Amino acid sequence: MAEVTADAPEEQRSPAGPQSPSEHTGGLRRLPKVARLVISVLAIWALIAGIGTMFQAFAYYPQYFPKLLQGVLAVVLGVLGAAAVFYFINLFVESLPDRVSGRILPYAFLLPGVGLIGLMLLYPTVQTINYSFANADSTAYVGLENYATIFGNPNFWSAMINNLLWLLIVPAAVVFFGTLVAVLADRLPGSAENVTKSLIFLPMAISFVGAATIWGAIYAYEPSGQAQTGILNAIVTGFGGEPVSWLSQTQLRLNNLLLMVILIWLQVGFGMVLLSSAIKGVPEDTLEAGRIDGANEFQIFTRIVIPQIRGTMVTVFVTLVILVLKVFDIVYVMTNGRDNTDVIANLFFREIFANSQSGVASAIVVVLLIAVTPVLIYQVRTFRKEEAMR
Repeated sequence: MAEVTADAPEEQRSPAGPQSPSEHTGGLRRLPKVARLVISVLAIWALIAGIGTMFQAFAYYPQYFPKLLQGVLAVVLGVLGAAAVFYFINLFVESLPDRVSGRILPYAFLLPGVGLIGLMLLYPTVQTINYSFANADSTAYVGLENYATIFGNPNFWSAMINNLLWLLIVPAAVVFFGTLVAVLADRLPGSAENVTKSLIFLPMAISFVGAATIWGAIYAYEPSGQAQTGILNAIVTGFGGEPVSWLSQTQLRLNNLLLMVILIWLQVGFGMVLLSSAIKGVPEDTLEAGRIDGANEFQIFTRIVIPQIRGTMVTVFVTLVILVLKVFDIVYVMTNGRDNTDVIANLFFREIFANSQSGVASAIVVVLLIAVTPVLIYQVRTFRKEEAMR
């Protein structure tokens, strides 16, 4: 019989042979695979049913669950439930044959996240498309009647034109001013640069509703002869002019442009941060090569820097396009769509909540979804190209 040495493999030194990690641990992992399989399936089902029952109790017996208690229980159940689900998923996968478990383990841990996305995003999307072919209270199908209604409504086309103007102006303005501020701020000394960028980025911390309220005080109008509370009209009257109802100026859609200023003010800081980081990442040797060749600073920026940060500029632009397609808060707070300032999201809100037309509102959302989808596809493809070039 061969002698077993200290240098021999573990399989030879151990009389029982190699042991799997599950054989070293206690608890449920010591049970047979079939028992673990059954327990894990039942446990996952019980967890989901228990959490669902608890939230049903919140809904039907609110007198026994104050709001604070509901919030605490929801957080605790969410954390413990997620941990338990992952534990029993792992137990379930380990119960399968080795060849199968090794292959499906990554997908098994992705399953809760994919399931949550399906529940919170995909299911509502499918339901919205379904309701777009139904009547006002979603009790009977009416075919394409809702789409015929919105496409025959002048207010819908006015909102579409306004959304198109937002798309053409806001993303381009944010990229332009964000790049300009990034270039100028990068030339300041260290502390001055940080303070300047912080002040410009500060509006990002303000909600859209809060920003609309702030700018409402700027655009406020009082009849001639009264004290002007709006800053803009106070300046106009201070120079001898007449106060202007800014948000009622429909000539050249000036009121829409004034609403766009609010979103530009909010998002320039976002563009500045990304573009400043991209500019700082431009290799210094390419800039020095341009200077040696006799290029001035403007030529260096337009012909050397811009081509190298084009990917970041596209990312900022596409992100703003998606944001603008969904713009709602600013318009709702400032004008609620009056004086030809309506947008698609505000039109949807009014149809479903004010007019109780869920079918028409769903059709409007489907049109908005179709409009956003090509932009999302372009953004994903651009991101993949950038990742492939790294």
